[in-house]
Amino acid sequence: MISIIIPFYNERESLPKLYDRLIAELTKLKESYEIILVDDGSTDNLKPVVKKNTILVTHRKRLGKGKALASGFTESKGNIIIFMDADLQDDPSDLKKFIAKINEGYDLVNGWRQDRKDSLTKTIPSNILNNILLKLFFGSKFHDINCGFKAMRREVLEEISLYGDNFRFLPAIVEKEGFNTTEIVVNHHPRRFGVSKYGYTKGLLGFLDVLTTFFLLEYFDRPIHFFGIVGAFIFAIGFVILLILGIQRIFFGMLLYRRPILFVGIVLVIIGVQIIMSGFIGELLVYLHKKKK
Repeated sequence: MISIIIPFYNERESLPKLYDRLIAELTKLKESYEIILVDDGSTDNLKPVVKKNTILVTHRKRLGKGKALASGFTESKGNIIIFMDADLQDDPSDLKKFIAKINEGYDLVNGWRQDRKDSLTKTIPSNILNNILLKLFFGSKFHDINCGFKAMRREVLEEISLYGDNFRFLPAIVEKEGFNTTEIVVNHHPRRFGVSKYGYTKGLLGFLDVLTTFFLLEYFDRPIHFFGIVGAFIFAIGFVILLILGIQRIFFGMLLYRRPILFVGIVLVIIGVQIIMSGFIGELLVYLHKKKK
């Protein structure tokens, strides 16, 4: 069975049109399917028509796309899971390409909006994320990791939990976990109704999300390797400053109370020690977590 999960927030004009197109394409596929609509606290009084093979999940308030996708997955029964956006920018006719790639043996297939029809407020942060940050931190092969149109086998989401905004990096996470992944070029349409829920603020927060995801993937079981390196580097800078000042005081008689850099050195040493100790605390938490298992 194919489970198509569509989170939406205030998509009164778009969702009914998407739903009709989706039913038409699924009928052509001649596969068993279910459509799971997740209303993430919409305030536009939209009452989606729930027909056969359709489930409506409702959040009392807006919890975010990650939580909406997780809620949809909880209700799903299919062995192939497909994520789609509700703003009519994803094209249901691309479904057959996703299914074909899954049937070739891939665990996750990510969409690539090669000819993207979005404003600069969305494309600039996305290009920075895809072309700089993800390649720098993950060595990611994906051209458009932020694309909301993707398909995956059920076991992928059974092994990798959706929380917060980590759905944005799902292809990179899945790839790091050893699953077989690929991407396909998809059609992308301009937004016809409503306004985008994306802006520069989310783009800036995306940088922090990249760091968080990188840390969890690379250093979850060995936090001292991360905090130790960072802390030791900062400590070393402070130590060198204090060493030079100490030599100047002992051998050249320079007065240090007139040297503001003395306080910089002291602060760097203290911060370095604190960061290293954070690594030890992290190691202790990992040990206790493993011990409980």
